[in-house]
Amino acid sequence: MSDEEKIRSTPEEMIEGIERVAEAEINEIMSKYDRESAYRTFPDFRAQAIAVVCVLFSIIQIWHAISSITYIRALHLALVMLLAFILYPAKRSMPKNTLPWYDVVLSLLGFAVCMYQVFNQGALASRLRLKPIEIYIGILGILLLLEATRRVVGLPIVIIAVVFIGLAVFGPSMPGFLKSNLSSRRIIEHLFYDYEGVFGPAIAASANFIFLFMLFGAVLECTGVGEFFIDLSNAIAGHKRGGPAKVAVITSAMEGTVSGSSVANTVGSGSFTIPMMKSLGYRPEFAAAVEAAASTGGQIMPPVMGAAAFLMVDSVGVSYATIIKAAIIPALLYFAGIYIIIDLESKKRGLLGMDKDKMPRLARIMADRGYLILPLMAIIYVLTATSLTTAYAALIGMLVAVAGGYVKTIFDAVMAAARGRDVMEVVRKTEALRVKDYWKALETGARNVLSVALACATSGIVSGVITATGIGARIGGGLTALAGDRLLLLLFFTMITSIVLGMGVPTTANYLITSSVMAPVVIGAMHRVLPDTVANLAALGSNMQNLPAHLFTFYFGIVADITPPVALAAMAGAAIAKSDPLRTGVEATRLAVAAFLIPYMFIYNPKLLMLGAQWWEVLQMTATALIGMFGIAMCLERFYVRKMNLLQQLMSLAGGLMLIDPRLVTDLAGIALILIVVLWQRYDQKRMPVQPV
Repeated sequence: MSDEEKIRSTPEEMIEGIERVAEAEINEIMSKYDRESAYRTFPDFRAQAIAVVCVLFSIIQIWHAISSITYIRALHLALVMLLAFILYPAKRSMPKNTLPWYDVVLSLLGFAVCMYQVFNQGALASRLRLKPIEIYIGILGILLLLEATRRVVGLPIVIIAVVFIGLAVFGPSMPGFLKSNLSSRRIIEHLFYDYEGVFGPAIAASANFIFLFMLFGAVLECTGVGEFFIDLSNAIAGHKRGGPAKVAVITSAMEGTVSGSSVANTVGSGSFTIPMMKSLGYRPEFAAAVEAAASTGGQIMPPVMGAAAFLMVDSVGVSYATIIKAAIIPALLYFAGIYIIIDLESKKRGLLGMDKDKMPRLARIMADRGYLILPLMAIIYVLTATSLTTAYAALIGMLVAVAGGYVKTIFDAVMAAARGRDVMEVVRKTEALRVKDYWKALETGARNVLSVALACATSGIVSGVITATGIGARIGGGLTALAGDRLLLLLFFTMITSIVLGMGVPTTANYLITSSVMAPVVIGAMHRVLPDTVANLAALGSNMQNLPAHLFTFYFGIVADITPPVALAAMAGAAIAKSDPLRTGVEATRLAVAAFLIPYMFIYNPKLLMLGAQWWEVLQMTATALIGMFGIAMCLERFYVRKMNLLQQLMSLAGGLMLIDPRLVTDLAGIALILIVVLWQRYDQKRMPVQPV
């Protein structure tokens, strides 16, 4: 197939003309870079038994959303522990089709120690001291939790938890600010029996909100929403300059509305978009980086976002509707920044799009499958326009997803009857969910929550030690003294802390740790340096002044997925593209430059989060932010309409950075610098139109 034929083909035809990413290879990549995908599979009755447990788990969680179960935290973790040891071997290299007897024992023990809390909840709450046996149960429970987390999530978060446990246990012997005076009995009681450790707010969020949204994503997956997003993206951008790369951005943004996993998004849509980008002429590193950067942004894309966003509800003390409303503009700016760089890269390399006549038709796609958007619209409506809880929003979203297929089938059948066509043929070809789809969704939802729930429970150990010993406040005080009243320097320290932690722990645990230690420090600095801004936020409602600082730590924990040297999302993309992993990570970081700038912007100007902002202020700030990212993108690409010289690069960079500051004088200066570069480039191009890039 010639280059022209590749460019002028439909997505399906292009995939046939290039190297396919085999399903076995996709599974291998997922298993390598996404630990939760490396679970056991059985060919016999054990598979059915596990499926039954998963389905029962999902049913219990749905029942809890309808009729609250008081002991749901312990029951939730009990079922997670039961499944974790059964599904995940002690080493990833071990066979995935065998189940050693000791894993069955560990599974039952993990279930039992958590169920002890369920059956003795009242007695434990009324008793002043733990029984000796309860101390041993607590120790066993913590050890089993750490082992389950190591298997499913990874070793780094376990090491962090063990270090914090050590700080508490050996507190009396520790020097300086590390010193504490807790007895071993009190540590066990606080971490395993109080509602501030393992069974604290994090596992409550997993049981109350996160599970249901994981289940919502599993239901949508069964409806074929992923294929719909790809077709819709092709209809919107497939024919544009550098079409497949722009398709990757739009698809990942839409997939991010229902899934918060960077690696899963990268592999899922990347198995389609990365080969297409390579066939069009993109460098392998760039193709993989585009998909990784865009997929990582899924965790900041409302309405679902990443699991850590649900933890913010309790940490900040605001509604989930407030959080997703605040995240909308930063998320759109993030994807817009990647889109701009892709457009400049495509223009620089002369990369065309695919033939518009051969692309899926937007009107046809919306007429046939537009109802798949309704569940997302339903969730947004419930969260923003009603007083119903977040859990009910997820339930209603699932009901709409289920009903949509049936309503569409009935409508098609009526239309077929009116036109004298075979109605039964329409019914046979229905896209409505069948019984097996419900079963699969209930099973997948339970499997998907395991890593999140274990990360929440283990990070509860860290936050429990922080609250019990007060070490978080002392660490924060030290950083405050080091930074002085220089808010920018303190934000930089927070960014580095979040990124480093994010390289070794999931976003949920990262957010819990950094928000416990760093968010209060940033909030305190904002009170000192930006008192008017904080006062305006406080006037909007209780705890509203805390939201920007928490979102700041949340964002930088996420970008760790594309920041070298770990960069799991970039590594997964590199495995598909057959590119150099480190260079892919560097390229992804460059593409996601907006993610490194936007958090600073909304700290200094929270109106970017639509907090107390008029509609015209939101438009103005969004416009200046887009212009600023355009200037930075020109600098990074060293191109607008022709290759840029060093002075033009510096001017575009300076202009872009000036637009971070919300003041009018810096906005005008930044826009002026970028405009000068644009006009200068156009003048040079008109004077000397031919120039090698």
